[in-house]
Amino acid sequence: MQSTFFEQAVPQPLAARLRPRDLDEFAGQKHLLGPGKVLRRLIENDSVSSMIFWGPPGVGKTTLAYIIARRTQAEFVDFSAVTSGIKEIRTVMQQAEDNRRFGKKTIVFVDEIHRFNKAQQDAFLPFVERGSIILIGATTENPSFEVNGALLSRCKVFVLQALKTEELVSLLRRALDDPRGFGEEKVNISPDLLEMIANFANGDARSALSTLEMVVLNGDVEDGVTTVTQETLEQCISKKSLLYDKKGEEHYNLISALHKSMRNSDPDAAVYWLARMLEAGEDPLYVARRVIRFASEDVGMADSKALEVAVAAYQACHFIGMPECSVHLTHAVVYMSLAPKSNALYMAYEHAKKDAVTMLAEPVPLVIRNAPTKLMEELEYGKGYQYAHDTQEKLTSMQCLPDSLLGREYYLPTDQGLEARYAERLKEIKQWKETHKK
Repeated sequence: MQSTFFEQAVPQPLAARLRPRDLDEFAGQKHLLGPGKVLRRLIENDSVSSMIFWGPPGVGKTTLAYIIARRTQAEFVDFSAVTSGIKEIRTVMQQAEDNRRFGKKTIVFVDEIHRFNKAQQDAFLPFVERGSIILIGATTENPSFEVNGALLSRCKVFVLQALKTEELVSLLRRALDDPRGFGEEKVNISPDLLEMIANFANGDARSALSTLEMVVLNGDVEDGVTTVTQETLEQCISKKSLLYDKKGEEHYNLISALHKSMRNSDPDAAVYWLARMLEAGEDPLYVARRVIRFASEDVGMADSKALEVAVAAYQACHFIGMPECSVHLTHAVVYMSLAPKSNALYMAYEHAKKDAVTMLAEPVPLVIRNAPTKLMEELEYGKGYQYAHDTQEKLTSMQCLPDSLLGREYYLPTDQGLEARYAERLKEIKQWKETHKK
């Protein structure tokens, strides 16, 4: 009988067709799945126990669960935290209990386990404890906050990382060569465009493959060859004039523009350059790390809270990722722009570094050396040491610099913001030490 139009299979997306079948096809996560690494050994030895995969979207959490199920010949049950309730959980748990009696393993995979409420998570607990199921949860949220403590304590947490650009490029090349992808077609796409797709995907393999599929399907076809141009790519991802090479000049131009706009106390310019970077697919954690550096290099003791804001923004980016974390980076960038500025900490270290590398042999004064052995005591290590907490002022006149550097000043505070108060405090300390010098 001839099949009807409605019986014909709908083509699967490229990401689904190219889903890795074993660990050798799996992209990324070398820290867990490289030769001899712990998770690889557990899978290859068929000794997996309940675990949670924590990581951003598109890094292979679901794929790993399928590979484990195939490797262990276990029955695989795929749960969605969005659509499954207590009733469905109990039904599956009873089937798993029956399987256990017949010596068959059941792996229950729960995608977005953080969306399950406490009662739903608790429903798994007795079956995990008895070994009726191997629970594999996947989450983009910190499991310490989102998974019940009792359940979390019975699961090993593995942290999956966003894929690197070179790993995504390798995956895209495989998609072009593999018969399950475009291997049976002639596709002409330059290495530069593959790297642009990888950069745009921001560590997400599914996003990278979806973008590749879109640009190939919209490429220019001539004589049986599909050619993908930069214009096609820009049209498909709506990022015309925003794409840039993260390793090239434009990358450094934009981060320089952001840094100098914050230094010049121009929040409008700083937010614009921030948006330019994020909307071009820049890793938000890279931007956050640069803001953390700025907090001490350009604000410093003028407002020490700047460092707290910057670190908090980095943590927010790590927890929730793009696009939500853009507002947290905006918060940090505007704060840095408006904060009083001081580069005294940066200059202090640079001056000290110069002395440190040119005067490597300067001995530590005996008075501030530890004396853990009798010989060291006999050599007068620590002799005359003054414990500041034993004094009313919490100060002593003890010499801490080598003789050759005595009187050297590295930290020279400014009068900006709160640093003016620290400058006054330092002045008082130095005056007291000069007065009480022995």
